[in-house]
Amino acid sequence: MKTTIFTTTFLSTLFRFLANWILWMTGWHIAGKLPNLPKYILIGAPHTSNWDFLLFLGAIFHLKANAKYMGKAELFRNPFGWFFYWCGGIPVDRKKSTGLVEQMVEACNQSDKFILTIAPEGTRHFVTEWKMGFYHIAKSAGIPLVMAKVDGKNKTLHVGQVFHLTDDMDADIKAIKACFDGMTGINPNKKYITLKD
Repeated sequence: MKTTIFTTTFLSTLFRFLANWILWMTGWHIAGKLPNLPKYILIGAPHTSNWDFLLFLGAIFHLKANAKYMGKAELFRNPFGWFFYWCGGIPVDRKKSTGLVEQMVEACNQSDKFILTIAPEGTRHFVTEWKMGFYHIAKSAGIPLVMAKVDGKNKTLHVGQVFHLTDDMDADIKAIKACFDGMTGINPNKKYITLKD
């Protein structure tokens, strides 16, 4: 099933209205704006609640960002596969000989504009360190990171800080970790540990 221009415009307007309404009803607001860059990885943390997905989805529609996310290839089959594509999904084929990083770098290289959203923790449960896929994708594709910091205490999602990777991975990791200092997430009872020193 293919979407028409009318359907796409209607859905975009509808979801943007719902996103703004949900943010207003829950008392959350977005601080900052996304940079005017053609390609980058948007990393969101801390990931402490199932509600994070709705918060980030609301932020994406609020900011009118054409963002992508990774999803299992099975999700993109008919009859509803078109919807996941429309929402920015990129199918990840786990059966491919190439890994996830390589698949995302290829998708980036084939696009004129590419914003990939990733929750580095990979789960809302307690973790002692982040998964480093986001870093390797950004490094291999030669694109920067943009931070989306969840401030649960003040119900604010801070977006827009740009970080350009260097050739010193250890220094980069420490700097990225510092960007999220003081953030508590939606569920402040979940202890949050960022990148391993």
